[in-house]
Amino acid sequence: MTFTWVLVAVLLTITFVWHRKSTAPARYLPPGPRPVPILGNVLDLTAKELWLVATKWAAQFGDVVHVHIMGQRLIFLSSPEATMELLDRKGSIYSDKPPFVMAGELCGCDDMVAFTRYGDKSKRQRRLLNQAFGVQVIPSYHPLIQSETHSFIRRLVADPSKYMDHLRRYAGGLTLSVVYGYEASPNNDKFLTLGEESVDILANKITSGGGIWPVDIFPSLKHLPRWAPGSSFLTKADVWKAKMEEFVDQPYNFVKASLKSGSYAPSFCSTLLEGERECTEQFEVDLKNTANSMYGASMDTIITSFCHFLLAMMLHPEILEKAQKELDSVLGPDRLPTFSDRPSLPFIDAVVSEVYRWGVVLPMSLPHRLMEDDVYRGMFIPKGSLVFANVWAITRDETLFPNASAFLPERYLEKVDPALAKRRDPRNYVFGFGRRRCPGVHLAESSVWLLVATVLATLDISKAKDDFGHPIEPKIEFNNAIFRTPDRFECNIHPRSEHSLKLVRETEGARA
Repeated sequence: MTFTWVLVAVLLTITFVWHRKSTAPARYLPPGPRPVPILGNVLDLTAKELWLVATKWAAQFGDVVHVHIMGQRLIFLSSPEATMELLDRKGSIYSDKPPFVMAGELCGCDDMVAFTRYGDKSKRQRRLLNQAFGVQVIPSYHPLIQSETHSFIRRLVADPSKYMDHLRRYAGGLTLSVVYGYEASPNNDKFLTLGEESVDILANKITSGGGIWPVDIFPSLKHLPRWAPGSSFLTKADVWKAKMEEFVDQPYNFVKASLKSGSYAPSFCSTLLEGERECTEQFEVDLKNTANSMYGASMDTIITSFCHFLLAMMLHPEILEKAQKELDSVLGPDRLPTFSDRPSLPFIDAVVSEVYRWGVVLPMSLPHRLMEDDVYRGMFIPKGSLVFANVWAITRDETLFPNASAFLPERYLEKVDPALAKRRDPRNYVFGFGRRRCPGVHLAESSVWLLVATVLATLDISKAKDDFGHPIEPKIEFNNAIFRTPDRFECNIHPRSEHSLKLVRETEGARA
């Protein structure tokens, strides 16, 4: 992208005066790091762990920070107050999405829920999602979640060294089953492989570094000839778009073929197709893109949350022991947890809450686009600004979460004012905000809870050991540009006892 950025800088020299006239005087904008002429703050941004950079800005300039990339305003919100006031309470003007030329037009993502502009299309998509994934519908998925969880535990016991492979199989398989009624094969499943490739392209290539490419600033760059220097992004976009479209179409076509043959499992897609009197082209476009959007959102949330749970249990064996004691007291020796046990397991709920806060699945929210000029605390925020919620900074706020760097589930069991308890619930931050809140939150949250409870009931988790029996400190690296998913780390996972192993094996062949 380096040459293209230089080309953009040259073009911007011609239009710099226009940019200055079309925005508010800088003294009224929120504070932020000093930009360089024309390029703005391009050199201040990073494609990896941008939330850490934004958190440093918040410490220096305050909880509302402004930067710009060649005239495009970026606003970073790093406090619960600013985020809730703008993205939640003023959601009617902060719920648009930017018209990304690269991600949308060139890479074919413009119909995905996360990229859809605010309007009729986004409202149609939300209606479909609420029909299938509203909080009142989730209990109908409990038997499927329980069955998939038991399958995951059996695979984990059989080969704990491949826990990441099992986790991807679980998260992807569960979503494919719920959304498309598709049962993934045990090994090298075509849809699971396609899904992983597509999610990786979206998170680590298309939207890396906030998803802003030079062509988003100057759309005319999309007309560059393929042979021109700096046009390599066009070739990449062609490849990525083909893969994204393949994953939108293939599972959906599977559902339609299954419906036609009469041999299908009930799912999000089949239910809505059956209930639609007139299956118009618009309805099908909305449905297949809405269905596809559920895959990446649900899969990454489950995988990232569970990896941080494993890491927390390795580092804090005393918390694992306390959680297991609570489970034993409620379940007794002869059964595994079910969703009906959840009200009786407050410490397990607290562990899950702390996993969300401490692990932070999505540390920097996807951008919201401001639809009209706004003023907040006397600071002018221009129409068209891209607004990011710095969830990492919020979940590390010492006034809200004392000793924020520590993993402390007990913080959620303290008796506090209901208003404070609500502000401290990480679910209010980690799943998005306002009218762009993650549509699969209830499905993912239920899945994570049962995974955590079942693993704690049946397995012990500890640091791996070397050949001399010494604990190996886990090496944690984060290379996903959007989700804070750790790379695979060494971990010792084994059954708590022979009796626990027997309970796990008894789930084989059991029908939920």
